[in-house]
Amino acid sequence: MSLPKLSILDLAPVSEGADFHTTFQHTVSLAQHAEKLGYERFWMAEHHNMPDIASAATSVLLSHVGAHTQSIRLGSGGIMLPNHAPLVIAEQFGTLEALYPNRIDLGLGRAPGTDHSTMHALRREPDRMDPDFDELLEELQFFMGPISTNQPVKAYPGNNSKVPIWLLGSSTYSARLAGIKGLPFAFAAHFAPDAMLRAIEIYRDNFRPSDQLDKPYVMIGVNIIVAETDAEAQYLGTTEKQKFLSMIRGGRTKIAPPVKSMEPLWLPHEKHHIQTQLRESIHGSVDTVKSRIMDLVARTQADEIMVNAMIFEHEAKLRSYELLANID
Repeated sequence: MSLPKLSILDLAPVSEGADFHTTFQHTVSLAQHAEKLGYERFWMAEHHNMPDIASAATSVLLSHVGAHTQSIRLGSGGIMLPNHAPLVIAEQFGTLEALYPNRIDLGLGRAPGTDHSTMHALRREPDRMDPDFDELLEELQFFMGPISTNQPVKAYPGNNSKVPIWLLGSSTYSARLAGIKGLPFAFAAHFAPDAMLRAIEIYRDNFRPSDQLDKPYVMIGVNIIVAETDAEAQYLGTTEKQKFLSMIRGGRTKIAPPVKSMEPLWLPHEKHHIQTQLRESIHGSVDTVKSRIMDLVARTQADEIMVNAMIFEHEAKLRSYELLANID
């Protein structure tokens, strides 16, 4: 049994000792590497007020990556739609589609991608802090669809752009909506695995064919690190664990280098929390990783895996994606 399609999620992670310029160079390097290795798509995510993530201006960065690649699909994983006027997103992704035809995906999330204070700064109007996601999605699809008779406001570019829309989620809400709308669904098992199987079941049970999609399509987001040995991959994976440890402590730090052991760093209850949250993470040698991915596919029947490799050293990250792409 072969692996499903593989894609990459990149958050433009800012490592200790690096600046934004270097970070963006690494993002372009990774996208070019992924293209050569045959990865399906390269997505970036909207996050704000986080010193270790530089992909806040997602559409701008996607355009930069597009200018330095030739064929790999580019997209958002995702744009946090409640942060934006749907017209603006239609224009941005219509522009990307015009620049890079048949290469653009628009993945949408409904979380703010940040903390509450930053959410206020983004959305401005206190009475619109939690707009109805269903309505925002419908409005976005309207602006990206064909122009209606007597339509006063139109997205130029954006209308008739035929950019595939995906719904992203870590709960059953987006799963059900994606099914009803007949859209592909991506589940964020890389940080919130609890509802994974239930969400996929709800998505498939509620799926209705649409102009975009005739049958369900499931993508699973997973943290995957591949190295020459299991021990080396586990060592590299301590960067991921430190990131989540910092998050549960409310810290805001750049991506940390790996450590020999996490035991001096976390308390027992923190260790349990992180190991539970990251239980779908896959770190290991080629054989170990292949076995774990096949187990995940057997449980989910996933059509595609979206890989996030939180690795401190850029060369080690490139090597991890190379080893993964060459698993037969």
